[in-house]
Amino acid sequence: MSSRSRPEKERPSWDEYFMRMAILASSRSTCLRRQVGAVIVKDKKVLATGYNGAPSGLAHCAQRGCLREQLKIPSGQRHELCRGLHAEQNAIIQAACYGVPIKGSSLYVTCYPCSVCAKMIINAGIVEIVTADGYPDAMSREMIEESGLCVRVIPRPAGKQ
Repeated sequence: MSSRSRPEKERPSWDEYFMRMAILASSRSTCLRRQVGAVIVKDKKVLATGYNGAPSGLAHCAQRGCLREQLKIPSGQRHELCRGLHAEQNAIIQAACYGVPIKGSSLYVTCYPCSVCAKMIINAGIVEIVTADGYPDAMSREMIEESGLCVRVIPRPAGKQ
């Protein structure tokens, strides 16, 4: 049977495709509290990916324990008290390390960015955030709104965490 005579299977939309990639990236996370993945995209091409976890070569939280858990720090607060980098930060850093320009790109991320990431996203020239889940950081929402960044919330693809 030739490929022309096969029934066309349902393909994911671009949003679903890139969000699935972000979800896959999150599966590499070493964070004990929240697994987040990010994919930076421009012109339907992946430029960089990232997930949250300790810097390269350093012990991650599963090995050392989570300081934020020990101190009972709520989500969305005291971001500086964490060994890990966020998925968005790692994706931006990956692009910088390899000389990949990300100005004018879209960021697909499984969780709404925190205020630290929001500042980096704005200054990196990313123009759109596509996210699936919220995050309790009012300052982030305020800065992103003020910056004029386009934010779209899409549901997680069916059957995906």
